[in-house]
Amino acid sequence: MNPEIGYYLAGFADGEGSFNLSFRRRQDYKMPWKISLCFNISQKDKVILALYKHHLGCGTLRGRPDGVWYYEVNNFNAIVENVIPFFKKFGFLSAKKKRDFNIFCQMADMIKNGKHLHENGIKEILKIRREMNDGGKRKFSEEEILVIFQKSSETIRQISSHNENDIVRSSEKSEVIALKSDEPG
Repeated sequence: MNPEIGYYLAGFADGEGSFNLSFRRRQDYKMPWKISLCFNISQKDKVILALYKHHLGCGTLRGRPDGVWYYEVNNFNAIVENVIPFFKKFGFLSAKKKRDFNIFCQMADMIKNGKHLHENGIKEILKIRREMNDGGKRKFSEEEILVIFQKSSETIRQISSHNENDIVRSSEKSEVIALKSDEPG
């Protein structure tokens, strides 16, 4: 990539880009929350955002009815293989964006190492996320995230103990059925 383009895109992201971590409530996921990293930029000029898509080789570009365009990368592999290396190479000038990007990289490492799959790891991720984007607007508070995580763990414990009783009852029924079939008829 031409360094002028790389530094231009990094500078533009320094002012307009955003690094985020989101929690989405999922019933069909192995955990109560699906945790996703995202890099995005919104702008009225689609051409600039198309440069990101072309040079990073990933992400989606979509428009809103009011003329604003979004470039977004939320695929974990694309973040780790394309977005993070790009910004490590071209960097940022503002202290705030450097801080947010460093936290984003830490969270990517934590997810890569599976820490997001355990309650203690979630707590660690939440702790470092507090400093990102100056606290930012969050859809779910830390308390909401942890309470649902704990409720989900309790549900799993209840289902597990309930299933054990079902196994005992079903084997008792099998024994009764087996005894009846052994009776002369």
